Amino acid sequence: MCKICIRYLCHLGFIVLLIACESDENISNLDAMQRNESRGLAGFISKNTLLPASDEIVTFRQDSNPIRQAYFGDLHVHTSNSFDAYAFGTIANPEDAYRYARGGSLQHPSGYEMQMQRALDFYAVTDHAMFMGVVKEAADTSSLISKYPEVELAHNLNSPDNMGILSLIVRGEVFSSFIPKLLDGILEKRIDKRLVERIIRDTWADTVRAADDAYVPGKFTTFAGYEYTSSTDDRGNLHRNVIFKDTDRLPAMPFSRLNSQNPEGLWDWMDKLRDMGIESLAIPHNSNGSNGEMFKLVDWSDTSFSKTYSIKRLRNEPLVEITQVKGTSDTHPLLSPHDEWANFEITPFRVGTKLPSKPDGSYVRQAYLRGLIQTARDGIDPYRFGLIGSSDTHTGAISLDEKDFYSKAGLMDGTPELRGSVPVSFTYGSIIKYLDPGLIKKVDGKDYMAGSSFEFWSASGLAGVWAEENTRESIYAAFRRKETFATSGPRIQIRLFASYEFSPGDEESPEIISKAYLIGKPMGSEIMKRNTSPYFLIMASADPISQPLQRLQVIKGYLKNGIPTERIYDVACPGDNQPDPKTFRCHENGAQVNLDDCSTYQGISATEFSVLWRDPEYETNSDTFYYVRVLENPSCRWSTWDAIKNGSAPRSDLPKTIQERAWSSPIWLRAKNL
Repeated sequence: MCKICIRYLCHLGFIVLLIACESDENISNLDAMQRNESRGLAGFISKNTLLPASDEIVTFRQDSNPIRQAYFGDLHVHTSNSFDAYAFGTIANPEDAYRYARGGSLQHPSGYEMQMQRALDFYAVTDHAMFMGVVKEAADTSSLISKYPEVELAHNLNSPDNMGILSLIVRGEVFSSFIPKLLDGILEKRIDKRLVERIIRDTWADTVRAADDAYVPGKFTTFAGYEYTSSTDDRGNLHRNVIFKDTDRLPAMPFSRLNSQNPEGLWDWMDKLRDMGIESLAIPHNSNGSNGEMFKLVDWSDTSFSKTYSIKRLRNEPLVEITQVKGTSDTHPLLSPHDEWANFEITPFRVGTKLPSKPDGSYVRQAYLRGLIQTARDGIDPYRFGLIGSSDTHTGAISLDEKDFYSKAGLMDGTPELRGSVPVSFTYGSIIKYLDPGLIKKVDGKDYMAGSSFEFWSASGLAGVWAEENTRESIYAAFRRKETFATSGPRIQIRLFASYEFSPGDEESPEIISKAYLIGKPMGSEIMKRNTSPYFLIMASADPISQPLQRLQVIKGYLKNGIPTERIYDVACPGDNQPDPKTFRCHENGAQVNLDDCSTYQGISATEFSVLWRDPEYETNSDTFYYVRVLENPSCRWSTWDAIKNGSAPRSDLPKTIQERAWSSPIWLRAKNL
């Protein structure tokens, strides 16, 4: 029967089907005939080929763009290899996270699908270095580590039988007690330290392999990375993500808090690796939750910064994460009382606690100002960093859409009830009250979850870079030169250049970007001051699937008689709505949000801005920084969307609307007298 089939197919010339159903022996015969054909012998293949050989070439790597283009990504992603993410119900591994970033879907621990409308350009899985992979391995009752009584609480943690509402209490206990019990077991030598190190080493190797397997130069860039997770004794956040330039040679074990609680130890380790040809950078995040510790003017030993300290920090930390799920760290209303837009997605607690976080020393803009003080003192600014945003997701997938927000902590905040945006049901509330009455609080006469700070979290953020091509080399180079920007979620593009050689009208030229790179300096750069202000070329474009733009602003910081001072200028607004020359503010553009259904009226808006601006209050005696903030029209916050979709009123104690935004890295002007 098969021979008849073969003869029939051959007669029709369907050679592809013939190869598919042939025996190994016949396939070998066909291979031999192909070899004869290559020697010029007329044969079976040449007479029965369905399609001619194609000489079409497809280029997957785009040509390098000399004027660079914007790429968007996330450098702060946790998967099941992080102790907390696994405790939160996450089972997605690094391979799953990279597939998601390229446009695939992931299942949330709560059971629904997560998928972005648009793929990202770059991604880095950054699981916690401390006990990387250990909780997941402890949950497997066939593993060696699972045999120790200190880890029994994790057994079968993410099996289908342990995914219900009552498991949240257990998961909270795992999150809070697993690491202390594990540490105690290792220190008391009840747990074999070598076994734990082997798990971390193997998990790190798997993480690097996943990044390499997902890397497609020109299309999708991945970086090997991890999170260094440290804090002060009073829980002031000192977390950093460490990103490696390439994966040719990497340390066998990541440096963690187990090696040093002091971030200066991390920098020393990075410097040693750099001497060995292994390049990396560290990115501080959640300074807002640091209780003033992230941007102090003294080092770990409470000694004023030395030049050596400042140079080391500047070398190893060229970037800072200004926004993410656990809040935005641009500035605080108490630090910037004259900034009407300072109160944006403020999370008031230290990370992982309900303890208040002191604003002083915790926000990026103040760090820039403190850097000017340090420069005036010894000529070195340790806080001269560029800006990025990222998500800090703990599900492998990022939650940026206010309308479709699922936060970041898996089962712990994966529903509107759990994240405190809608009232808890009677049944659900009764169970929670029975387990722990402190987990419920009254707002507007209704019961809401109050177990964590989830209601203050944010649908944020993204890292943007200007790079020649989508490759590790090009994007990492953008990190290093700080030609980076941050967004609170939408893919707003923003550019900033400074030059004394620009001329009025240049902003309208189609060749202005080429000219700007030729005669000017982009964001992240430093230029020397002259007697008159340079021109700043500022350009911004809206995300086509988000809100239009309301205003473009410059934020300036300098020392006035030695006192840190900031100024905010509206430099462009839509239509004829130009900044008042006295207040430097535009009038409101009339944009409105209907809180019944979150529909919006856009008023007078813009899809892009391009402006050439000079500082109207320019002075020459102090180093000065300038960075740009662009604001969208108002839209509904995620908590309002949750409430509307649930048929309930938004909480009165939470912001109902927000203005999504983007920030450029600064340009620093160096005073001539320093």
